[in-house]
Amino acid sequence: MSHILDDMVLLYHRSSGQTHMVISPVPEILETLEDGQPASARDVLQRLLRRYDLGPADAALPEVAAQLTNLAALGLIRTA
Repeated sequence: MSHILDDMVLLYHRSSGQTHMVISPVPEILETLEDGQPASARDVLQRLLRRYDLGPADAALPEVAAQLTNLAALGLIRTA
């Protein structure tokens, strides 16, 4: 469950009962994962590049990977 509040998005994580306040690029990354299919950082980057100008892919890939690591640590996504 999510709720948009200006530039911030509130995410309620049912399993933990916690609410997370996130800003871009987290909502955009989570949107690319909504289909529930496993995706690598490179997959997520390719999906984001279809909609956003993120600059050189080689520079953006480590940033996407770091965001995915952080989301997994919070329990908001699962990694394979």
